[in-house]
Amino acid sequence: MKIIAFYLPQFHRLEINDKTWGNGFTEWENVKNAKSLYKNHVQPKIPYGNIYYDLEDTESIRWQCELASQYGIYGFCFYHYWFNGKPVMEKPIENLLKNPDIKINYCLSWANESWYKRTGFKKELIQEQKNGDWREWKEHCRFLLPFMLDQRYIRIDGKAVLVIYRPELIGSLESMLFYINKYMCEHGVGELCYIYQYNRYSHLKDRGGGLFSYGIEYQPIYSKYKQMRAPSMIIKKAANLLFAADMDNRGRFPLLSLDYDSTWKRILEHVPEDSRMLPGAFVNWDNTPRYGKRGSFYYNYSVEKFEKYLGQQIEHAQSVYKKDILFLFAWNEWGEGGYLEPDELEGYARLEAVKRALERAAS
Repeated sequence: MKIIAFYLPQFHRLEINDKTWGNGFTEWENVKNAKSLYKNHVQPKIPYGNIYYDLEDTESIRWQCELASQYGIYGFCFYHYWFNGKPVMEKPIENLLKNPDIKINYCLSWANESWYKRTGFKKELIQEQKNGDWREWKEHCRFLLPFMLDQRYIRIDGKAVLVIYRPELIGSLESMLFYINKYMCEHGVGELCYIYQYNRYSHLKDRGGGLFSYGIEYQPIYSKYKQMRAPSMIIKKAANLLFAADMDNRGRFPLLSLDYDSTWKRILEHVPEDSRMLPGAFVNWDNTPRYGKRGSFYYNYSVEKFEKYLGQQIEHAQSVYKKDILFLFAWNEWGEGGYLEPDELEGYARLEAVKRALERAAS
């Protein structure tokens, strides 16, 4: 089984983050400032050895890749950002590209959303996602090309993978995908394997669906989304919109708790819509470091349960999905509770759980 872990590159300074959130801001600031908000809620999470790495340093990504390989992670799916004809947060993948001796398989997921700063009802646009025309697409292709030509770049069905987070936000979706595919064919990459990630898009009913080879059941969002549409949850959110005393919390659920076991039960019982869906898995979820009392978390998590459920999902992927690929949330989503990297509480236990689950599946 090839486990591909999602990878967040926001652990180095950016000019736009300095301007928006304060000088020197990275995702580590959210992690360090997290608060315990309920009984047995362990926050802040502290990386093992108090090492708050800087991804501008090549040795950081070298360490990550060596660690991932040691514990059986097949590869990383790096979030990729592109605004106004330029990449943003590109330093980690550029460092990886410049160092071919770092052994890791990888692909890119284009996180094609605008960036906002939200406070209560206020929604301030920080960086707008514009898709442009063929001239901007060409610049985007030029940036992507050396990565897709890299021997370490992940291919599925013999085609270089490009994950698009939210295709429904791209007005000229079909034209753009045709253009990018043509460019890559003309420059030695060959045809692309387009994959979509977020659950609000469906290849069965949405525009451009026929151009996608696969969709990812991005967990736990995929399962959580259906739960959030239940009548009881809709009523709860409406009540909060009307009556929340804290304006910052209005329009969102108050601190939302979900059962780890129940969510995994839904994942393991799920039957894919068709053969074009790729299975997902998740370590844990707790986005209160980012959203505080407006966040959500899972209770009843343990690393032992994660190991058990991951092993079952590997078997489920092979027997039901007929797939040898599993997308995992996540390698280093510290601000959302989904990380495999070692921490002060559990040490290397999450990584050891992945390794044992893979070994059992292979035996």
